[in-house]
Amino acid sequence: MQLAMAAAVTADRITLPAFGKGNLTVDVKPDLSPVSEADRAVEVAIRQLIAQQRPADAVLGEEMGTTGGGARRWVIDPIDGTVNFVRGIPVWATLIALEVDGEIEIGVASAPALGRRWWAVRGEGAFAGGPGTAGKRVHVSGVTELAESAISSGCIGHYRDPRPLVELARKAKHDRGFGDFWQHVLVAEGSIDVALEPVGSIWDFAALQVIVEEAGGRFTDFAGARRLDGGNAVSSNGLVHDEVVGLVAGSGQPPP
Repeated sequence: MQLAMAAAVTADRITLPAFGKGNLTVDVKPDLSPVSEADRAVEVAIRQLIAQQRPADAVLGEEMGTTGGGARRWVIDPIDGTVNFVRGIPVWATLIALEVDGEIEIGVASAPALGRRWWAVRGEGAFAGGPGTAGKRVHVSGVTELAESAISSGCIGHYRDPRPLVELARKAKHDRGFGDFWQHVLVAEGSIDVALEPVGSIWDFAALQVIVEEAGGRFTDFAGARRLDGGNAVSSNGLVHDEVVGLVAGSGQPPP
């Protein structure tokens, strides 16, 4: 966790000064998603830090793929919410996770423009607070009925079939579109009860899975499988999870 937090500090020192820069270089990747020079700089810096302190560990990053092998692998999303980042919206974060023998053991989500950070260690709970603080333990909500739930989803246009999402929204009490990492940490904090992301990769989900689970919730794909490579993800307080999955199964994007 000390290394994960050091990586988060390193990332924040790159991303926050770059946020809002009018001359930021932004390219479009083959999947049509944007990547900025800050994304690349963060991943390079974190990889260098890991190489110095844990040279035997593998690294999987969104921008540079996989290097190394073995039982320990760091999973990095240098900027989750790049669209927000380049458009001046402060809802973006660096996501850092450590996988050991196929299980995510550590997760950190650092959102410096929001002045917030969320983190968890498997078996030790989930926490949130300002960077550099001890933080406070967080826990999912106790809402037991979908009709009383607040839900959030990523882009409607990314669903293979958005009709199940519309049905879910009508069954819920409130529906919003917070998107990206933020909706999942809001689940962990108990502020909302369900978050859905119709398309995503391992680096989008790894850190968030352990944070949500250590907060007492569930994190699966749209079919209800506890996996990070399903191409989509739903997190919840666990109490309404099965009902949500029953509604949206098959509507998200398949694995890449």
